[in-house]
Amino acid sequence: MSRHSTDPARRLRRMHDELERAYGPQRWWPAETPIEVILGAYLTQNTSWKAVEVSLANLRNAGALNVEGLRALSIEHLRDLIRPSGFYTRKAPAIKAFIAMLDAEFGGSLDKLGDTPTAALRDRLLALPGVGTETADAILLYALGHPVPVADEYLRRIAVRHGLLDPAPGKNRKGYEALVQLTRSAFAFDPDANYAQLFNDFHALTVAVGKAYCRKTPDCAHCPLAADLQMSRKEQKKA
Repeated sequence: MSRHSTDPARRLRRMHDELERAYGPQRWWPAETPIEVILGAYLTQNTSWKAVEVSLANLRNAGALNVEGLRALSIEHLRDLIRPSGFYTRKAPAIKAFIAMLDAEFGGSLDKLGDTPTAALRDRLLALPGVGTETADAILLYALGHPVPVADEYLRRIAVRHGLLDPAPGKNRKGYEALVQLTRSAFAFDPDANYAQLFNDFHALTVAVGKAYCRKTPDCAHCPLAADLQMSRKEQKKA
């Protein structure tokens, strides 16, 4: 791969390599079981991970960090337990809807759910209340091991600031899918790769650099991706 390639997909793959050198393995998602990942994907919407950890601890202490426990909880009790994550009046029914779907269509088995072909399973998850594209893809990748990219706000900021997509992706479904496709293209140069692991690693690395440098007010000068940004700016001036 040319180190000076301006192709967006090759640049994004090179950025992954730079971040991997800077941060090393991330070993995401921070959870012990698939259902904990799924709950985290629901609860992390519009809130901080610290708040999610409090809600997960409440569920664990209540013996509800599993399918059986969640099934047995009343909607009122579930709301109280996840209150620290915010939007609990919306998130609690959404979690209950997931459990109801799991029971009705997959016999309550996450293994059977995970055996569903990726495209069909993604559509089914997106049909659930409270599940958008990022939540669906996080569940697919981190809980069920499907090789799908997760394109969050950190990746969107990187893509916009580095000029990887033209026009820059918006905060909507079309913009999200454009980022997903760009990520797929970036790793298409590795035909024998473990794509689930690569997408897992890449998402975690973009979160790491996003939190440290690519914030709303960025610190570009000290970012591991500074060289790519400088190259992008030079190319823009030439154009």
